[in-house]
Amino acid sequence: MPDPLSDHANLAAALDLAASEAKVYLAGIDDALVRPRTSGPSQDMDLPDEGIGSLAALAELIESADESSTRSAGPRFFHFVMGGGTPAALGADWLASTLDQNAYNWISSPFASRLEQVSVEWLKDLFGLPGEWSGVITTGATMANFASLAAARRWWGLQQGVDIEADGFSGLPPMTILSSGYIHVSALKAIAMLGLGRDRVRRLSRDGAGRIDLDALASVLRERNQEPVVIVANAGDVNTGDFDPLADILAIARRHSAWVHVDGAFGLFAALSPLTRHLVEGLEHADSVAVDGHKWLNVPYDSGYAFVRDASYLAGAFGASASYLGRDARPAFGNLGPEMSRRARSLAVWATLRAYGRSGIRAMVERHVRLAQRVGEQVDAAPDLERLAEVRLNVVCFRFRPPGFPEDRLDDLNRRIGEMVLEDGRVYFGTTEYDGKVAFRPAIVNWRTREGDVDLIVTTVRELGARAIARAGPGLQAKPATEAAGEPEAPAEVAKPQR
Repeated sequence: MPDPLSDHANLAAALDLAASEAKVYLAGIDDALVRPRTSGPSQDMDLPDEGIGSLAALAELIESADESSTRSAGPRFFHFVMGGGTPAALGADWLASTLDQNAYNWISSPFASRLEQVSVEWLKDLFGLPGEWSGVITTGATMANFASLAAARRWWGLQQGVDIEADGFSGLPPMTILSSGYIHVSALKAIAMLGLGRDRVRRLSRDGAGRIDLDALASVLRERNQEPVVIVANAGDVNTGDFDPLADILAIARRHSAWVHVDGAFGLFAALSPLTRHLVEGLEHADSVAVDGHKWLNVPYDSGYAFVRDASYLAGAFGASASYLGRDARPAFGNLGPEMSRRARSLAVWATLRAYGRSGIRAMVERHVRLAQRVGEQVDAAPDLERLAEVRLNVVCFRFRPPGFPEDRLDDLNRRIGEMVLEDGRVYFGTTEYDGKVAFRPAIVNWRTREGDVDLIVTTVRELGARAIARAGPGLQAKPATEAAGEPEAPAEVAKPQR
């Protein structure tokens, strides 16, 4: 195949092929095994000298994707707090690729810029953030944390008379950054990328789970009363869905010179429901907030949002100019975040909020909260499972703990069961470490997920746990459970969720 221009006539056929295969894929995703059929693509690694054309390349890609793709868009993927793509979001995302807009400023795309402007306003309204805050769409929570903490870094420098973006750190002392043990790796990565030092973050934890020590926070701020300090508060611990007490942290911070950033990647959605809104009480008094869109909003990867109270700090951190870029009084979203070449991610956000509205997103969040409570109750009812944390939102943290099994082998046992869960593929979630224990932490955020899907979580873990026990070495067998507890029998075939 020579110059791509010679492939022009195949454009419609290429789109039809992709659409038809997407329909087949999505039609079966609710009941498909989540794990890939094979471990990876088999394509040659050498760059071809001669191309095979669009239709042949797409056919090859489709075959590989069918074999090697994790069904992460489906209802039983409970790993990593990942949503899927609603019909409105997926359709809009296809349009974003078709239109191929650069959402840098109003000259490059007035359409994408206006949609981002509207989407940011709608998102602030959705989460209960003040309308005067600035905001920008990013690639995800990592870059939303990055943008928010870049604004915090600018504030910190200016508090000490230094414009960091213009002059660098210029001999400034290290930044004091405080958080709880709940701080997420994406925030730590953002801190590292900003040159602030991930190992300089002080985790003020009062227990092994990572809950914040408010007395220690107040003490550190008193010691540094003349110094600007940045606090990272966490709305939604990735292991349990627990929350730092935002209102208490903000009350302490306001007595000192402190910037409070809230990492609310998925937990910020608690603000949508009266059932969970108390978990983010005080949010409107923060200085910056980060949230993910490809988690609970269920827009396709990638999508995140950064919000900052004082617009000048966000603009000052990322402002850029050149004669060829033009000038406009309206916000250039490419100057409010790290990227200047930007996909029009606002299309999927706008379409989702326009299609389902506040009440629709709230209904989904509340459904997922109920499903998480359902799983928590099933864990509590099982004699060989142990719930390790309160189910506060949409994450259930538990482990397999059969009666009589040696305590010092439980971590290894649960790691093995975690591997078996991924190999089994009926449901999909991994292990973590919480309060010194290896545990499972399935997270429920996918718009497709129903009761039959979450019911497989406990069923699968108990079945695979019993199988792992049976394969354990001599002397490691669990003591017989009570007759009432019973032991789940391995099914003759893969269980299907009831709908």
